[in-house]
Amino acid sequence: MPGNNEASDNAARSAQDDAVLDTASARSTDGTQAEASVEPAGGEGDTAGESVLHDNASVVNLDEATASASDDPLGFGDQRMGTADDEPMDGPGQLQAKLAEAEARAADYWDRLVRLQAEMENQRKRAQNDVTKARKFALEGIVGDLLPVKDSLEMGLAAAQAEDADPQAIVEGADLTLKMLSQVFEKNNIAEINPVDEKFDPEYHQAMSMQEIEGKPANTVASVMQKGYTLNERLVRPALVMVAK
Repeated sequence: MPGNNEASDNAARSAQDDAVLDTASARSTDGTQAEASVEPAGGEGDTAGESVLHDNASVVNLDEATASASDDPLGFGDQRMGTADDEPMDGPGQLQAKLAEAEARAADYWDRLVRLQAEMENQRKRAQNDVTKARKFALEGIVGDLLPVKDSLEMGLAAAQAEDADPQAIVEGADLTLKMLSQVFEKNNIAEINPVDEKFDPEYHQAMSMQEIEGKPANTVASVMQKGYTLNERLVRPALVMVAK
């Protein structure tokens, strides 16, 4: 019936409200007991509170340090790198002293350079003069050796032109002069090339003619028309020869 249904609904709602109130009361009682268990008797509660505050401060400091590290990853902070502006500037007197010292060094270096260039130029001129003198007076030694030979020839010629000239004495004088000349050649490493009866050598011999000569092997020097000479084993003049064929 309608009246009975409404009464039942009201009773159910009242039971639910009572259950909610009981639950809230139980929670309040549990919270009070929890707070009482956390706070010990005497000074122990204060010490625990300070520990909690210290931990909270550490967390705050760690957060601040983390934020600072992110803003300054290299850890330089407010420090600035030293620059030229940080160094003390020299005064006018110091600058003048440094300038004078630099000018003195430059003058010394310039003086050394000028002296060095002058010395190098003098050495070049001396070397050039030495080469010129060596070429100009290269034959000074052999000329000194040939002068006695010339003197001997002049005396022999004067003796031959005399009215009472002795032919035998002239021949002996000429032979002596020739020996003197041979000594000069030997002293100056001048060698004579006289290849009679030797095998023809085109490097030192110049064939003027070829003839069949009895008793002479082919390609042999039969006679020498003009002797050849070498200077320090270097050919000066080839020997003019006749070659047998």
